[in-house]
Amino acid sequence: MNRLTPIEISIVIPTYNEEGNVQVLAAQLQEVLAAQNVASYEIIFIDDGSTDQTLSNIQALQTTQNQIHYIQFSRNFGHQYALKAGLDHARGNAVISLDADLQHPPALVATMIQLWREGAQVVYTRRQDKQQIGFFKNLSAKSFYWLANRLSEVPIEEGTADFRLLDRKVVDTIKNFKESHLFLRGLIPTLGFKQVALDYQPAARFSGKTKYSLAKMFHFAINGITSSSAKPLYFAIYLGLFFALLAFLYGCYAIYIAVFTDAAITGWTSLIASVLFIGGIQMILIGIVGIYLGKLFVQSKQRPTYIIQALTIPSDLANDA
Repeated sequence: MNRLTPIEISIVIPTYNEEGNVQVLAAQLQEVLAAQNVASYEIIFIDDGSTDQTLSNIQALQTTQNQIHYIQFSRNFGHQYALKAGLDHARGNAVISLDADLQHPPALVATMIQLWREGAQVVYTRRQDKQQIGFFKNLSAKSFYWLANRLSEVPIEEGTADFRLLDRKVVDTIKNFKESHLFLRGLIPTLGFKQVALDYQPAARFSGKTKYSLAKMFHFAINGITSSSAKPLYFAIYLGLFFALLAFLYGCYAIYIAVFTDAAITGWTSLIASVLFIGGIQMILIGIVGIYLGKLFVQSKQRPTYIIQALTIPSDLANDA
């Protein structure tokens, strides 16, 4: 049985060094919720180990506004686990998640709520970049979705973000997942339910700098692909068979040249190139297998995926983590 709560809407906001954004974002969200005649709501900030004044600014809001709460992590655990903590503790009949940098426009929350009231159980967003973005960022994003959709069991639409609304039934389902390497963007499409897409144009970051470096984006992409499917392991097998076939054919060719012709077999250049190329492929395949083994190793320890240092959500209504 799904337990209904007196809170209609929960807003979940992961934050990491967003001291200049939290107060502005809270004010804009409250305006939107008031315009939608939301009977009751809560705004939950998850402080993911910030090193600036983010937590202090959230606490200043929380002391004067009963609707605002925060979860403080003991250290930085990452964006996906901050989202999971917010879902674990949100009490609303619908839960909306968005980033704290205001690139996810708060005004779109109004449309999400309307679609939910009309029966949608998942309202997910698709980023539409109309402004000029960097060539590398555009290429890397398209490459990720192209590769992910060929290796995942369920396609991930290009431009999808962690800006979404989830009905309480969906949230309760996600709370049962105890994955050590969480990738909500790939998990939610597999759940079913009534899902509706909503396109949006991202706004400019209001304050601060992006937290996603090239290395973090690459790690996020690898984690997303390997968390969504085991197809990369099959890909490794097929690639190995392909190069084994090439090696066999080349061996037959070399034997034919040696036995039936007087042509000299070229040596070191082709040999070294082949060894280095195949050696590189082998290292990639070993790396793919290693990623899956590493995930199994971490999962087998069954350690908590995040640790909470402080929590302001009332314990008599909060859901269990």
